[in-house]
Amino acid sequence: MNHIVILHTDVAPDAGEDELDCLRQADTIAAAMRHLGYRPTLLPFVLDLNATISRLRALQPDVVFNLVETLAGTGSMIYFATALLDFLRIPYTGCRTDAMFLTSNKPLTKQILHTAGIATPAWMTADGKSTGLAENDTFLIKAAWEDASVGLDDESIIHTLNAETLLVALQNRKSKLKAECFAEAYIDGREFNIALLATKQGVQVLPAAEMLFLDYPKDKLKLLDYRAKWVEDSFEYDNTMRTLEISSSDESLVDRLKQIALHCWNLFGLRGYARVDFRVDHNGQPWVLEINANPCLSEDAGFAAALERTSIPYPEAIDAILQDAGRK
Repeated sequence: MNHIVILHTDVAPDAGEDELDCLRQADTIAAAMRHLGYRPTLLPFVLDLNATISRLRALQPDVVFNLVETLAGTGSMIYFATALLDFLRIPYTGCRTDAMFLTSNKPLTKQILHTAGIATPAWMTADGKSTGLAENDTFLIKAAWEDASVGLDDESIIHTLNAETLLVALQNRKSKLKAECFAEAYIDGREFNIALLATKQGVQVLPAAEMLFLDYPKDKLKLLDYRAKWVEDSFEYDNTMRTLEISSSDESLVDRLKQIALHCWNLFGLRGYARVDFRVDHNGQPWVLEINANPCLSEDAGFAAALERTSIPYPEAIDAILQDAGRK
């Protein structure tokens, strides 16, 4: 294995920071590969599938490092990349097509979690189907397929005890975003994430990270929305930070989060690397928000921070992900 194609989102020149980050990831991973002695080639995954097929066949990579997050600007076709690689029988990093589809469709993910007995916040879909709404009065309307908190802002917050009112708000938000949406109960509490990495010895659960919301007014929801992630100099960006300094009093909670994350890894058949995001309510109950089958691998992102905390050099982790791609 020597020649690696880094397949990434076809990012438009006027794209937002969330999409531009994919190019930064690709450059960072390419640098790590060159350090390891690999020969990387960057390739955008374009909507003209025949063009992508022709380029891949011409390049003849040993492995494809899959960084595709959207196609034609939408997350609902994220699994097209892995499906195409399956068709071409080219080994690739990360999750396979079924896991990519299941975890990218957030309402479907939640239904699978619920069926498996893993707590996930109550929700309603645009067709009015709901689970566990009765005890909640604050909801977030989220895009059903998009990652990186796309479409999540103050206008996403709905306060109501009425399911019909929530449904109307959900349908209005769907029309505004021009994307499938669902409503999810807001869990007041703490936010954590757990990263996982496949190794020769099996999946390694990395240290927990907690998102801290600093100086938030009492009437402002503690929410990792689009501004907190991508809009520099905004209140949300400046007052949200990640910490891996976990108190000894939280050890049992973190152990529980890690067990749930590993359960999710096995339940969805995850591969290579992944991240599970949680909220923990004031009673100490963890709730799985989502499962990210291709979390950000930028050097300033949470996954890299967890690697550093574990003393795993970044290139070594990239190599582990590549080696996992070749295993059956």
